[in-house]
Amino acid sequence: MQRVIDLNHPDYTKKATVYFNPEKPVQAAVLYFHGGGLLYGQREDLPEAHIDAFTGAGLAIIAFDYPLAPAADLDMILADVRDSANTYIQHPEMFGLKKNLPYFLWGRSAGAYLALMTAASADLAAPPAGILSYYGYGFLTDRWDTDPSPYYLSLPQVSKDAFDAVPQGIHADGPMATHYSLYVYARQTGAWRRLIYKGRDKFFYLNDSLRQTDQLPAPLFAAHAIADPDVPFAEFTALCSQYHPERFVAAGNVHDFDRETGTPAAKDVLKKSLAFIENCLKA
Repeated sequence: MQRVIDLNHPDYTKKATVYFNPEKPVQAAVLYFHGGGLLYGQREDLPEAHIDAFTGAGLAIIAFDYPLAPAADLDMILADVRDSANTYIQHPEMFGLKKNLPYFLWGRSAGAYLALMTAASADLAAPPAGILSYYGYGFLTDRWDTDPSPYYLSLPQVSKDAFDAVPQGIHADGPMATHYSLYVYARQTGAWRRLIYKGRDKFFYLNDSLRQTDQLPAPLFAAHAIADPDVPFAEFTALCSQYHPERFVAAGNVHDFDRETGTPAAKDVLKKSLAFIENCLKA
């Protein structure tokens, strides 16, 4: 089952979708943030297999909206995600959940970056019990976010006119049909960093990457495809070197390798994710 919560944000329409299995007592909440390079994506992008697996294990998933670039800059996005986490921590009853349940941060791709940065923040009211990063990053390796991407250069060229088709005001809903071309343009031209972040490189690495974060406040599960064409595998190895997570490596060259839920890798990453959560809860 699911319910949609209106979070009454003053600047944009912000909602959260809560997924749960009414036949399973909720053991923990999983706060989920979608991917899309911070330029596109929607909170309700989780495959049904993922929802069924997590809720069937007695977990409630809370999938949050967050504002998208370039209308929102990175500082606004990160502050919004921290606020989402704190809203859950301080007011779980808003989501139909009991107080004092442990919670996890989970993201896919850009959402994993947001989950990692939120976990590393000193502004959380309580730390998570664990963090799950599916093909995430912390901007730990150089230039992949500012150089044109060979993979995206292999796609049909996108014009800057693509930005004329999306809302200019702050918004969270970024369907593939209207917003994906923004990310393709950003990666083809090397403009991605400039579209999500307006400040100086020095402060980006100090404040908006994980380069200054020696340790995380909770165990980490990190999953990545070994030939990921979008987020370099070097980002995964850097995360592993810095935080020593439980690792899951998928064969192949598909970025979101869990999208096709019938594959062995997709099934296995869900199984390993749930085992990781169970171990965190026992600890």
